[in-house]
Amino acid sequence: MSAIDITLKTAANEHPIDHLLRADRLPHILCPGCGIGTVIHGYAHAIAASGIPEDNHVCVSGIGCSGRAAGYVNVDSYHSTHGRALPFALGIAVHRPELKVTVISGDGDLSAIGGNHLIHAARRNVDLTVICINNFNYGMTGGQVGPTTPIGARGTTAPEGAVEAPFNLPYLAKATGAVFVARWTILHVREFQDAVLRAMQKKGFCFIEVLAPCPTSFGKSNKIGDGLHEVEIYRERCRIENGAANIEDFDIDLVDETKPIVVGNFVDIERKIFQAHKR
Repeated sequence: MSAIDITLKTAANEHPIDHLLRADRLPHILCPGCGIGTVIHGYAHAIAASGIPEDNHVCVSGIGCSGRAAGYVNVDSYHSTHGRALPFALGIAVHRPELKVTVISGDGDLSAIGGNHLIHAARRNVDLTVICINNFNYGMTGGQVGPTTPIGARGTTAPEGAVEAPFNLPYLAKATGAVFVARWTILHVREFQDAVLRAMQKKGFCFIEVLAPCPTSFGKSNKIGDGLHEVEIYRERCRIENGAANIEDFDIDLVDETKPIVVGNFVDIERKIFQAHKR
């Protein structure tokens, strides 16, 4: 076998991020059309591109479908309790500042039961990267409405449509002190990967919301169809506005089909980070 044949065989059998995924956990348990796998893939690519030693990366997740992420990436990882991914991660980041700690969890885990931890981690400007996978509902437990469910969208606990105003997560992160804030979707794969990479390069609290389909729960309740149908909504309605100052206006409305879904890298500033007090 020639050297060229060996190279081609290796290229066909190996992928640049193979070693960053736990092959023994595959095939995964995620539903067909779920966007979480795409997020994990993008996170692994950002690790590979970061130049930070892989042994210095730590992944922390909470409870929910998105919380499974920590089990699939082949770095030091912690699958914490419900809503407590951020305090777990904060403890690691503050006492081991040489580590690059990333939290991957869902909109319910991070902004409902974990909402208080979110605002105070941002206020303190802890050196963390937070990837919030927003699928607009509690997907793992039956499709209940949550703190990001758009007004009018249906869930098992609101069959006629949600009536409570949802969180605009990028605005919440900016208002409480995050130094990097972005919103992308799983359709914007390269932009999402670049945003995660940028967050890894910064010091301070970085927050990235990524919109992802949940066809089994949210899609079914709202007659959206499979994951590709929701991604088609992103393709038709997303508008990129990097550096936009008025992110308080960027609520997500799935009922009004004329209203754009604004995505982009909104905030990129510097601020003194929180560090452990040394006597």
